[in-house]
Amino acid sequence: MADLLGSILNSMEKPPTVGNQESRRKAREQAARLKKMEELEKRKKAEFRKKMEKEVSEFIQDSAQQKRKYNPMGKIERSILHDVSEVAGLTSFSFGEEEESRYVMLFKKEFAPSDEELEAYRNGEEWDPKLAEQRRRLKEQAALEETASSKTKKTEMCPNTNYRDKYVHLIGTSAAKDAAHTLEANRAYGCVPAANKRDKRSVEEAIDQIRAKKRQKQEEDSGAPSSSS
Repeated sequence: MADLLGSILNSMEKPPTVGNQESRRKAREQAARLKKMEELEKRKKAEFRKKMEKEVSEFIQDSAQQKRKYNPMGKIERSILHDVSEVAGLTSFSFGEEEESRYVMLFKKEFAPSDEELEAYRNGEEWDPKLAEQRRRLKEQAALEETASSKTKKTEMCPNTNYRDKYVHLIGTSAAKDAAHTLEANRAYGCVPAANKRDKRSVEEAIDQIRAKKRQKQEEDSGAPSSSS
């Protein structure tokens, strides 16, 4: 019986010490604070979203407004505003280089910004339609001047006269290659066509003539000493 009671007592957890009780109390308090902070953050997000939904609705109903610019806000607030604007069918953009200075602009779909307008906001400039129109005209004028300048350079590089017209008295009205095909032999200058130079004898006739010339030469060589004596 004593052994059974001892084993039961040994299996039971020992009562917590003063130090362990203090640690557990602090852990419970920290968990409660974190939970309270999460609930507070969640409530703030819900309130901010409700506020943005109201402002976006007013913006849509105001026909005089084409766009709306908000003050700089944090990343979470910007994300909520982008989500609200997308649900409402608006176009939204964030601008600003530094995180502390980034802000959101809303645009109605029928008044979506142009690339030039977005570029101005990204550069930290205010959008001025009149100034943008002046810049566009200047760019068009510069492009036209560049095109005209390139055409002038091409004209200067082209010769004023054709070499064929300049040397027509030398090469004639036809090209030299064409003239070569129509060239006729001029016997007065010894220009004989190749057809007239072709040997029309057969092989046998040519051999016989060569042999005859050799025999004649041999006879002339053999008869030369007798005549001298």
